[in-house]
Amino acid sequence: MREVTATGQTVEQAIESALFKLDAKKDQVHVDIIDEGKKGLLGVFGSKPAIVKVRLKKDNIKEGEDYLRQVAENMGLTIQVNKQEREKEVVYEMSGEKIALLIGKRGQTLNAIQYLTHLVVNRNTDRHKTVIVDAEGYRNRRKETLQQLAERLAQKAIREKRDVVLEPMPSYERKIIHTALQNNKNVSTYSDGVEPNRKVVIKAE
Repeated sequence: MREVTATGQTVEQAIESALFKLDAKKDQVHVDIIDEGKKGLLGVFGSKPAIVKVRLKKDNIKEGEDYLRQVAENMGLTIQVNKQEREKEVVYEMSGEKIALLIGKRGQTLNAIQYLTHLVVNRNTDRHKTVIVDAEGYRNRRKETLQQLAERLAQKAIREKRDVVLEPMPSYERKIIHTALQNNKNVSTYSDGVEPNRKVVIKAE
């Protein structure tokens, strides 16, 4: 049930009735007042009930979760999704059998799923959120791999005294490289190219 019409002696009572039917809180709904009603003589004669139409607001976070389940189902997988919502960020952690299929080579499938989920969560809303989609801790493992890669390629840039260009990465992975080398005074880093082929360049100083 996404929308109900309810009545009450007052507008507030009508809204409360609708919220009870929807099992929702006031900040989760839109309220349209159809008729403010009329008390009538002595509160009885000629009285007219207040009428409101109340509908649930779109839950983009839930839609993001549903989208992930749908993607997995289309791939023949059954997954569990644990979500953590913060003020400007939502993290979806997926788990289940054959989860590697949702990660793909170097996380490419997972990155694509994350991008599409980002579009779903931020569709038709002015409350933009950063969306992170993870699969059984892959993001942390990938972060460690990228940090090690950054150090190794920084040494290569210094040793060979030339720029080293990494493979294309999404913005949050490029940030890991930049952060890993920000205190290394022998190199500097910058991003070059156009999404989705934007790359980190490590430059020897």
